[in-house]
Amino acid sequence: MKFFIDTANLDQIREAMDLGILDGVTTNPSLMAKEGISGTKNIYAHYKKICKLVDGGDVSAEVIATDYKGIIEEGKKLSDLSENIVVKVPMIKDGVKAISYFTDHGISTNCTLVFSAGQAILAAKAGATYLSPFIGRVDDITWDGIKLIEEIASIYSMQGYMTEILAASIRSPLHIVQAAKAGADVVTCPLSSIMGLLNHPLTDIGLAKFLEDHHKLNS
Repeated sequence: MKFFIDTANLDQIREAMDLGILDGVTTNPSLMAKEGISGTKNIYAHYKKICKLVDGGDVSAEVIATDYKGIIEEGKKLSDLSENIVVKVPMIKDGVKAISYFTDHGISTNCTLVFSAGQAILAAKAGATYLSPFIGRVDDITWDGIKLIEEIASIYSMQGYMTEILAASIRSPLHIVQAAKAGADVVTCPLSSIMGLLNHPLTDIGLAKFLEDHHKLNS
């Protein structure tokens, strides 16, 4: 399973890269705004910085337009920024049409804001490179986000769809493990969730014991 970090913060991307486990980045206008980045020129420049940092890993860059023509125009501009840009397109009618266009023209896509298996089928039929079910937001409305990943994975396997399932809206380290068990090809998550996978009380106890014994033998 691939690990993407969901952020626009360059320091967090560097920290994840230093772990040696990062495969890519996803970001969006809200995350850009959180870093104080606004205006098309500045946002595009920041995407270029991210692309250089991840050394060829996929970087999802989101379109703002919601009409077919606008999505195509904006998606082309984003794709031209770097060869590892993946155009992030919303799951709407014109979005599906745009994904089909991008597929035909060799532009990678990430279909975002997915909340049902039916939407996942449409995205796969249009040729989306990635599909982003928002499992945390599904949980928020008392549905089961992990169950949705399982359902989509089963359908994709049965039908032979090549679209990769990118579990998004990850809220905890447990979400990462559950998404892996459910068949997600990728998870995109905040740095805190990735780092949380390191933690276990028995690891801390064991390490403390090893160090204590080493100190006794060498003091």
